Amino acid sequence: MTTAWLSLIGIGEDGCAGLGPAARAALDGADLVFGGPRHLDLAGVGSKGQPWPVPFDVAPVLAHRGRSVVVLTSGDPFWHGAGGSLAAYLAPGEWVSHPALSVFQLMANRLGWRLEEVICLGLHAAPYPRLLPHLHPGRRILCTLRDGAAVAELANWLAARGFGSSHLTVMERLGGPAERLRETRAAPFASEQIDAPVALAIRPAGAPGLPRSAGLPDAGYAQDGQITKAPIRALTLAALAPRPGHHLWDVGAGSGSVSVEFCLAGGRATAIEARGDRVANIRQNCVDFGLTHCLRVVEGRAPAALADLEPPDAVFVGGGCDAALIEALWARLAPGARLVVNAVTLETETLLMQHHAIKGGTLLRLDIAEAAPLGRMRGWSPSRTVVQWSVAR
Repeated sequence: MTTAWLSLIGIGEDGCAGLGPAARAALDGADLVFGGPRHLDLAGVGSKGQPWPVPFDVAPVLAHRGRSVVVLTSGDPFWHGAGGSLAAYLAPGEWVSHPALSVFQLMANRLGWRLEEVICLGLHAAPYPRLLPHLHPGRRILCTLRDGAAVAELANWLAARGFGSSHLTVMERLGGPAERLRETRAAPFASEQIDAPVALAIRPAGAPGLPRSAGLPDAGYAQDGQITKAPIRALTLAALAPRPGHHLWDVGAGSGSVSVEFCLAGGRATAIEARGDRVANIRQNCVDFGLTHCLRVVEGRAPAALADLEPPDAVFVGGGCDAALIEALWARLAPGARLVVNAVTLETETLLMQHHAIKGGTLLRLDIAEAAPLGRMRGWSPSRTVVQWSVAR
């Protein structure tokens, strides 16, 4: 299309007064205007206004393709706004964007924080555990929240995880005449009236935060004992070599610990597990570590459960491996994709030795022991020996 039919307009708390001439012209000439109730009130569009459906869906906008349509968002339409959701269905010439200052820009400018050094999160549409990887003393975090009540909820969530001494700046209705900033701590948090739209600046303090290296403590996972132990997990993650955006198949996932740490390293994962009780543990770990957006859980047994999955960049098999599974996985791997298999039985160890001789890669024997009480003294308590085969397709 040669002429854009859709205008994405960022609007702030100052309403139409903050819009430029082009945005005003698009708004005045629109047949329909979509937005949240607050946006529609700020723009004063009257009967042309169409509130977003709940739950959010772009279909009503796309149904009017070809008419003159405006979508109102807060600030920048492509920063936690509807712009990205709509653009995925449109050709470049179908839309034009008129961004305003984003709430993150306003927050950084109020606080004097360098925006390039700050973590920005849209917690108005994401669970609080999404914060977990970023909670470290010395970090600075800006986040948008659902409503005023969410501020106390998040403060309590922080306190329950040892971050009660974190410094919070509550920012209400930024950029408008009713703007207000308040300083407080996560605990004790003084519950009082907080107006939306609201955003929060966090300077974490208290707990040390989640380590960024592989091999997190086993005790941090929901599990039934079927877990790749922390030292072996660290070596396994090193062999899998996670990269941002890479996709892992975790076959026979157990507790899902390898999937969790692959995602924490910037990747995505699909955890495949046949037992329902272990699937429940994986789902719990997915929630606890804030990874519901990048960790998928599939209940089933490989290779049948792999049929419709997105192709992987890496595959891990932690148990229950046989020759048929290895060949099925090998056939699905693209050039450069990695396969890592850990074996604890003699039969599987023999299988890995045979495939190593044919396909190459690296074969490691991992013997690990931990000091433990032995009578009145201490001795070495060995873990099961693990043989690890890793290979690139």
